[in-house]
Amino acid sequence: MTATEPRWAAIRDRGGRMRRLATLLVACLAPAACMDAAGTDIIAAESAASAELDVALRSRLAELGFTGRIEQTLEERLGRRLDRRLADVGRLLWFDPIQGLNDDNACAGCHSPTHGFGDTQPIAIGVDNNGIVGPDRAGPRNQRRSPMVINTAFYPTMMWNSRFHARSGDPFDNSAGFVFPEPEGMTLSYLPHLLTAQAFIPPTERVEAAGFHFVGDNEDIRNEVLRRLNASASYRQRFARAFPEIRAGGAITFDHFARAIAEFEFTQTYADAPIDRYARGHRSALSHEEKLGALLFFGRARCVQCHAVTGRSNEMFSDFEQHIAGIPQIAPSFSNLEFDGPAGNEDFGLEQATRNAADRYAFRTSPLRNVALQPAFMHNGAFVHLEDAIRYHLDAARGSGEYTSVDLPPDLQGGTGPVAPVLERLDPLLQKGVELTPEEFDALVAFVRDGLLDPDARPERLRRLVPRKLPSGMDALVFQFERARSH
Repeated sequence: MTATEPRWAAIRDRGGRMRRLATLLVACLAPAACMDAAGTDIIAAESAASAELDVALRSRLAELGFTGRIEQTLEERLGRRLDRRLADVGRLLWFDPIQGLNDDNACAGCHSPTHGFGDTQPIAIGVDNNGIVGPDRAGPRNQRRSPMVINTAFYPTMMWNSRFHARSGDPFDNSAGFVFPEPEGMTLSYLPHLLTAQAFIPPTERVEAAGFHFVGDNEDIRNEVLRRLNASASYRQRFARAFPEIRAGGAITFDHFARAIAEFEFTQTYADAPIDRYARGHRSALSHEEKLGALLFFGRARCVQCHAVTGRSNEMFSDFEQHIAGIPQIAPSFSNLEFDGPAGNEDFGLEQATRNAADRYAFRTSPLRNVALQPAFMHNGAFVHLEDAIRYHLDAARGSGEYTSVDLPPDLQGGTGPVAPVLERLDPLLQKGVELTPEEFDALVAFVRDGLLDPDARPERLRRLVPRKLPSGMDALVFQFERARSH
């Protein structure tokens, strides 16, 4: 029990007294004096309860060291100002299939502005897609949902199995090296930030961008992407404005490409949600219900134990560790990948990166900032409603037994993978359920949905980033912004 728990109990008790006073007010129909007295008591009780709630929440945030100022530290930690001109080159590349040798996908195909630069699908669809980015996207699926890219400047590990990570625990610090799967290994550690190193990888991924027809290894693929970029007068012009060596006639290299992509990602930092403004002293930034939900999140509901805000979490609502959460296993009927297990319907998670069977079914804790923008939740999009995802976490064992894939797209509604071996390894933090009243559950959902959402990350704001025309002259992807808003 945390120090805030007694206060939380007192606040709930005071809420009961407030309801009893309301009943008294309704019963007091006759004398105006009685009505005035009861009304005054209720207002006073509400004011006192609100004050106690603020004291408890402020105390808990201080205890956790949560400042609400993480976004403001970006340039200081980079050691320089953001280069808006270079970021704009990265923006154009983000949306341009010139970087994908299959000619039908770009970063934005799986990391779309319609959903906080995250996936539009429960499980990603990469190459051989229909050119649409949104609910109507079709094609063979990959293995997992593509996570949101916004705020990744602060992530010390990337991907669901953390196969890209900074050994220092700090993405701004390359002193201990950056780790990637072979063949890259630690060869990208000379780059200044984990995001810059990570940008070397997506164009080489066969299921995401490169396709299966081009013959060659990762370096061959990168060289072909560079050949395309250097053959484009429009891209050479844009890169030349950012790099004097290109302006002097030098070739665009993959370091240039990666720096442009990463610079665009640095500009996509959206960490000014109501909880941040509240932590900075704006007491009305959170509604009364959201404050109640925040106290539950940081206290009795135990969410913060994995969705952490201290230390290397960088206030991103993730401990960036791997946990076995027992998520029901989903395998598509049409995929570009072979799934794990004897029946080909499992995802071994971290084990794929470490080759250690003890890591089977472990996945990185998902950062929760702007989570309301996602159309699906968990590494495999097993849930398409935030309420269902939260309810599952409160009692994983029961939720696993009751799970149904009926809300998923038809090609994901087949039988789920085995449950027992996953639950046998269930993280101890999830083995004991959390009981909440309906009112408490609604408050928790309100905090996660609304209290963690930066309004600038909404699709109606991000749609301005979609280029009117691609420098390569290639066909652009079609983004379903209207469908995103109605989701």
